[in-house]
Amino acid sequence: MALVVEVKKEVIKKYQVHTKDTGSTEVQIALLTERINSLSGHFQQNRKDYNSRRGLLKMIGHRSALLKYLAKYQPEKYQKLIKELNIRK
Repeated sequence: MALVVEVKKEVIKKYQVHTKDTGSTEVQIALLTERINSLSGHFQQNRKDYNSRRGLLKMIGHRSALLKYLAKYQPEKYQKLIKELNIRK
């Protein structure tokens, strides 16, 4: 399930580094988190949707790789981002 355009623009605006930034690591992680959260509600109603579940697992893996990259090269931004997105407990 794709994000609504307004929600996507709002997330990009909140986490962008500069005005034309749409692909920085922080923005990518925030967008993936938003998509993952929206899919979680989908699985409450559609428990046997295994094809979407596979896509969800791929998104989680991609987000995990981006988080590892951010933690390695910019640990202060990593800490700030996981706190804002409430990713890791």
